[in-house]
Amino acid sequence: MPKSGGDQVMISEPLTCEKTTGRRELRLALGREDDKIRILMPLRKWDAIAEPLQREFNFRLKKLGLASGRWSKTWTPVSRLPGKEMTLLAWAIEEADPALIPTAIRNWQGLAPEERRWLSTMANTAPGQVLNGRNKGWRKAVRFALTENPATMDGDGHREEFFGLIRESPSSL
Repeated sequence: MPKSGGDQVMISEPLTCEKTTGRRELRLALGREDDKIRILMPLRKWDAIAEPLQREFNFRLKKLGLASGRWSKTWTPVSRLPGKEMTLLAWAIEEADPALIPTAIRNWQGLAPEERRWLSTMANTAPGQVLNGRNKGWRKAVRFALTENPATMDGDGHREEFFGLIRESPSSL
């Protein structure tokens, strides 16, 4: 999260694991930063996706019988696989018109976690990464796929089947 006065949120993938924030801050102070920065994005765009991300991840934690989490105002560690999913959504909106963010969220929610992770892996191959990787290759494709392809949701917030599968009642079988 941005320090005071900043407006950029950074999503990075640490290559080492620090168990405490204090140890991580010490490592940074010593100049031993080994995080692979995946994206820098405006705080206003992060704020638009933070709540849906938190809801999705907390839903999964609840299914596993674990306590729910919250985003910290400074640094929040996220497991590697959900982190890939989070980065995918962030890449989809980094260069998008803010009015398209709700569409990106709906389309992201319509993908299975495995699909999100695969797309994230593909988009991660863009050259230049953080700044020079914007609007190139898979990252650009992800933006178009999630922001310009509106998903249809039913009243419960679930994506409607694309091909409209026919359901038969058990008595008709």
